[in-house]
Amino acid sequence: MERRTITPRPDWQRTVEEQGLIYPLTLPAEHEAAREAGRPVPDDAWVPYWDESAHYVFTLDEVEALEEVVEDLHRMCLEAAEHIVAEDRFADLGITDPRVVRAVTEAWQRRAELPSLYGRFDLRYDGTGPAKLLEYNADTPTSLVEAASPQWFWMEERFPGADQWNSLHERLVDAWKRQSALLPPGSPLYFAHSSDDAIGEDLMTVAYLKETAEQAGLETDWLTMEEIGWDRLSGRFVDNRLGFIRSIFKLYPWEWLTTDRFADHVLETLDNGGGTGSTLWIEPAWKMLLSNKALLAILWELHPGHPNLLPSYLDGPRDLAGTTGYVAKPLLGREGAGVTVHPAGTAPVVRDEPCCYQELAPLPDFDGNHVVLGAWVVENEAAGLGIRESSGLITDEYARFLPHVIL
Repeated sequence: MERRTITPRPDWQRTVEEQGLIYPLTLPAEHEAAREAGRPVPDDAWVPYWDESAHYVFTLDEVEALEEVVEDLHRMCLEAAEHIVAEDRFADLGITDPRVVRAVTEAWQRRAELPSLYGRFDLRYDGTGPAKLLEYNADTPTSLVEAASPQWFWMEERFPGADQWNSLHERLVDAWKRQSALLPPGSPLYFAHSSDDAIGEDLMTVAYLKETAEQAGLETDWLTMEEIGWDRLSGRFVDNRLGFIRSIFKLYPWEWLTTDRFADHVLETLDNGGGTGSTLWIEPAWKMLLSNKALLAILWELHPGHPNLLPSYLDGPRDLAGTTGYVAKPLLGREGAGVTVHPAGTAPVVRDEPCCYQELAPLPDFDGNHVVLGAWVVENEAAGLGIRESSGLITDEYARFLPHVIL
């Protein structure tokens, strides 16, 4: 694994926008606050999100080894989900509503009847030791479009004849084809994101997944989560033309779906396979077991000392505070929100909100850039890689995406 600088292509911004990446530039936090307050933002304040001034190089042996790690981690996560259900460990995940427990349990037990598409492992890896699992984004992962499309075309243009860890597009289309038989007949598959998506990341991801479903031959439609209606007479969710929503892919976390004002209707009409309800949601409810940071502690409990896991606990940092240091992660959250870093020797702090306390494994530093690997899984197979860099130790919404190549 090596970071190499390279001259960006002329007019690269227009190129990646045409390939589906609709926000190739982003604003640092201080300028974003000014924009939200209505104050002018200078043109030079914008910085690239898509950054092709550098790229990462891997050997084929490295990539093949990482593929094995990812598929092994995915298998271990499914085993952990089975353990959570069998041993009734839902409270460790903060899932205490009996209706949600029942819905997740039923979804897990009938998972063969429910479409489940993709997920993203975030890994710490520097090319010299085993990859370490930082977290699993299994419910609403983003950074998909840039990993699947623009970086592939970048490689073909800049390194013709080279290769890339990237079979995302083909695997997504094939997954929809295989799972189409699980969808209710005679109704389109809806795709939805929240209209609160300020920068367009969720919109872009949903639009791309909708395109892959269409290439698989599915009839599709789309709307925002806020446009979903409830028909009191029929007791069903409807679109903005009052058509019944029988199946829907949502880029909207299950922890919101089961707690917002329509949560009762979601749970009452949930199709968990076998035609037991009126609306089938993708990803399915059992993905709540994998998208929760408590999974990291349960994995360590089940596989202590595993070379691809970091020591993680739910009751506090234990001895991590005095040895390696630790990171406190809220059980639920996106883009590094609420994550705090505690170096070795600091006094242990148990936060009020439920957290996972994970051994501090600082992200590798390549020329002052802290890098995290986003390794994709489609269905149960490793499917591709996306790389993000940040200036600090936490990969947040201001991270940069860099392409990679296998040489």
